[in-house]
Amino acid sequence: MASSAQPPAAAGTGSPDGGSLAGGGEAFGDRSLSQGLSVLVGLGLCVTMLGLGCAVELGQLGQQLRRPVGLLLALLGQFVAMPLLAFLLALIFALDEVAAVAVLLCGCCPGGNLSNLMSVLVDGDMTLSIIMTASSTLLALFLMPLCLWIYSRHWINTAVVQLLPLGAVSLTLGSTLLPIGLGVLIRYRHPRAADLLVKISLWSLLVTLVILFILTGTMLGPDLLAHIPASVYAIAVLMPLAGYALGYGLATVFKMPPHCRRTVSLETGCQNVQLCTAILKLTFPPELIGGMYMFPLLYALFQSAEAGLFVLVYKMYGRDSYKQDTLGEEEDTDISYKKLKEEEVADTSYGTVTTEEHNSIQMEPTQTAL
Repeated sequence: MASSAQPPAAAGTGSPDGGSLAGGGEAFGDRSLSQGLSVLVGLGLCVTMLGLGCAVELGQLGQQLRRPVGLLLALLGQFVAMPLLAFLLALIFALDEVAAVAVLLCGCCPGGNLSNLMSVLVDGDMTLSIIMTASSTLLALFLMPLCLWIYSRHWINTAVVQLLPLGAVSLTLGSTLLPIGLGVLIRYRHPRAADLLVKISLWSLLVTLVILFILTGTMLGPDLLAHIPASVYAIAVLMPLAGYALGYGLATVFKMPPHCRRTVSLETGCQNVQLCTAILKLTFPPELIGGMYMFPLLYALFQSAEAGLFVLVYKMYGRDSYKQDTLGEEEDTDISYKKLKEEEVADTSYGTVTTEEHNSIQMEPTQTAL
């Protein structure tokens, strides 16, 4: 592995205008810091996947298999729209192979847990959110390596793409199935413990990202900004924003109600950045990881900020319409209930006929004595 590390490093040391992310990799040569970062990334990913499994109920899975709308939306959003979007942005901004691989990896990742939290804040469909996240994570085992193989063809003659470890990517994805399965089992046997683990996983997501920012900034030092060109920042801003818009449009095509549209929007734009950082950290040579490692962290920063703005705008302008829709549904239900009660009353008084006209007839139900 050491003999093949030099060509990619040389390939990625272009000028800032070329969109290189390879600079700063020497800072990751510190074995103790690098190993500690690997352990942190691995543990954070396990806790995240465990929390995802704890949020899934077997009854919901069976229901989705009978009517797999969530599965279809996850497939189209995460493995058609987002990989294509990442590929087009890499071409438009003329990224070199190192930056392009980082962007493609992030674009091909499944949905992340952040979308579940944000769906709650915008009064979305929580069941749909969880099903889409879980479905995309399971589909990623087969579709993520396939998408990477398809979209990396443009840079196939470069050394870094020739080193793209699709087998290691599949192995990392396969390793996430164990904590997910354990979480589903915990939900089935101990629902209260599962609820607690879901909350812990959401908090660990935020804490892990903060620690990764601090450690990465410390390891790269003052050269960090110099090795991240403006084009990479632009993609980190535009990609989640475009993902949210694509998800909303996709849900509109399927004629879903507004709260489901918001859910699909967040599910499409929010990527599992912990999985992306784990793949970059655990499968690529340390000489390359310095610059490439920063894109998923930048994506996490901007996807969180933009999702937060989404929530803020909804709280300020969209909450009233949601309450009116909910109130309308409750009124319809109440009217239907009253109508049903009136029909029941009419049915129970079948033995009584009353009229105030002349020659009125009154029939009273009689009791039969045994």
